[in-house]
Amino acid sequence: MFSANELVCERGERLLFRNLGFELGRGEALLVGGGNGRGKTSLLRILCGLSAPAAGTVRWRGEPIGRTRERYAREMAYLGHANGIKDDLSPMENLRIAAALNGRALDVAAATAALERIGLSRCMDLPARVLSFGQRRRVALAGLMTAGALLWILDEPLTGLDVEGVALVERMIRDHVMAGGLAIMTTHQPMSLDGLTPQTLSVGT
Repeated sequence: MFSANELVCERGERLLFRNLGFELGRGEALLVGGGNGRGKTSLLRILCGLSAPAAGTVRWRGEPIGRTRERYAREMAYLGHANGIKDDLSPMENLRIAAALNGRALDVAAATAALERIGLSRCMDLPARVLSFGQRRRVALAGLMTAGALLWILDEPLTGLDVEGVALVERMIRDHVMAGGLAIMTTHQPMSLDGLTPQTLSVGT
């Protein structure tokens, strides 16, 4: 369903990687590794369509993502280093407005269930500016849960989370993939995905 072929990425005059490729189908995950500054985030931005490769193609359902942009945007969810949370809005408001901007209806009950599952039941109506970094990260993760996306692209999803939060994210990813979803992720921390063995890809080596 998702593939990258002969990708080349350059930053200024520096070559980050070349001839990079992979294929993922339903129920599969990819773990992207590589040292700092080697191009992991640059690769994910290319896969999301936020940046263009110097060469190569990214395809979703057999079509280049540039030709199927609207459908791809509906079926892909990206979680980057920035949480994308509005400070003046509550976690509940952040989820519902994000859904509306993506053309989806998210009722209060569904948003509440996601926030409770992610451990934010006591602060779902507080302004996001008073939340800790870890709590803000959980709001972003709740948005991932409610996005209804088949493909998750996650850049360091464990950042800022405590041990309980890490275990929760690991379960989320495992459950998503085991249910037929796709996931691509980077992480500097060991990740335990019981019953799931991701493909691996090393960038910039």
